[in-house]
Amino acid sequence: QNWTRGMSYCLHSETYLDTGPIYVRENGKLHVVNQGAGGIQNVTPKTRPFRLFSRGFSVELCMNREDDRARRQRTDHFIFTYTKEGNLRYSAKSLFSLVLGYISDNVDHIDSLIGFPEQIAEKLFSAAEARQKFTEPVTGLRALQKFTEAYGSLVLCSLCLRNRYLVISEKLEEIKSFRELTCLDLSCCKLGDEHELLEHLTKEALSSVKRLLLKDNSLSDAGLRRMTAPVRVLKKGLENLLVLDLSCNPEITDVGIGYLLSFKKLNCLDISGTSLKDVNAVIKRIQMQIGLVHSKVPLKEFDHSNCKTEGWAEQTVLQWEQAVMEAIKPQDNLRSRTAALRFYGKTRRIEEVVKRKLVEAETKTSGNLQFYKEQVSNCHLPLKREVAGSHELKNGKKRALAEQERERTSKQKHLCLTVEDWDLLNTY
Repeated sequence: QNWTRGMSYCLHSETYLDTGPIYVRENGKLHVVNQGAGGIQNVTPKTRPFRLFSRGFSVELCMNREDDRARRQRTDHFIFTYTKEGNLRYSAKSLFSLVLGYISDNVDHIDSLIGFPEQIAEKLFSAAEARQKFTEPVTGLRALQKFTEAYGSLVLCSLCLRNRYLVISEKLEEIKSFRELTCLDLSCCKLGDEHELLEHLTKEALSSVKRLLLKDNSLSDAGLRRMTAPVRVLKKGLENLLVLDLSCNPEITDVGIGYLLSFKKLNCLDISGTSLKDVNAVIKRIQMQIGLVHSKVPLKEFDHSNCKTEGWAEQTVLQWEQAVMEAIKPQDNLRSRTAALRFYGKTRRIEEVVKRKLVEAETKTSGNLQFYKEQVSNCHLPLKREVAGSHELKNGKKRALAEQERERTSKQKHLCLTVEDWDLLNTY
């Protein structure tokens, strides 16, 4: 009975903390200590179970959480595969893949990639592209600019936005971030003369463009004057242009064609479907000043099959297009509901937002006006007589002097700028 007295003393002491009922096992039976009498009862009391935590306490189990603000879900660190026998096997990812995934999740926080190895940078770009980092509104643009500043044409060397006006309007800043493009297809986009992207074409960032397709873009003489101003005066901008397509722009006239004569490196030109008044005079002028010959048959350079989106960001452009198409889908449902309400007379007839496809304009009666530069010149023909050769030599010198005089006068004409040209140049 001594241990019961000691326990009773402990129970009645002031320093005792209430920890609930105390159970004692004796001779195979479970007894509870009676705190009031200090004895032991062999009857199991009906007491509530002891709670370690309060009733309102809750625990949340968090695993693989990186950023609570963005609620990003990190991929697992293990790779699960199945053996031939059908057993599940898992292996840990390499440290390189883990680091690559972490950097791609935070690619918008990179300061610079200049000097970074392009082999690893391509894998980093693919990892960020798989996570659709470049489709985010603000961080995507900042991340894309880091790659374009460091790698230029590797990110994208050719861009085809044919019939993709919605992509241009939604991702204009991203498109303007691409540098060192060599091919740009903006056909059938109805941009007009005042579009911001056409103004961006005159910047130094796109001086590497060699192939520019602007078919069916509602361009006029004013747009061509603005686009060629840096080349005509400052010898900058689209000075390296080799192929130019301006077909199906009925607002372009003979005056606008005169602005194109500053592109001395042109090899192919298409001005079909324009409003030329004197076609023969334009053909002779193009042949005399930039050396392009009128083609009787359509040229393969303007069939648009060679212009494709090429580079690291090829899938990124497709992701942009898919996002734009998904944003348009709800309008189709609204249109069907509006038509049903109108059928039952519950709504008045209103103008609908018609989503029409941009249709290419057909060429006018001027026919095919495509030009190309002849690669072979007949300047090595044998001479029949020495006397005839001397006369031809003199005549050749006279013709050369006359051509030089014509070029000099034509240059003077080009350098005589109007007040509008000077105002336009001051904006650059």
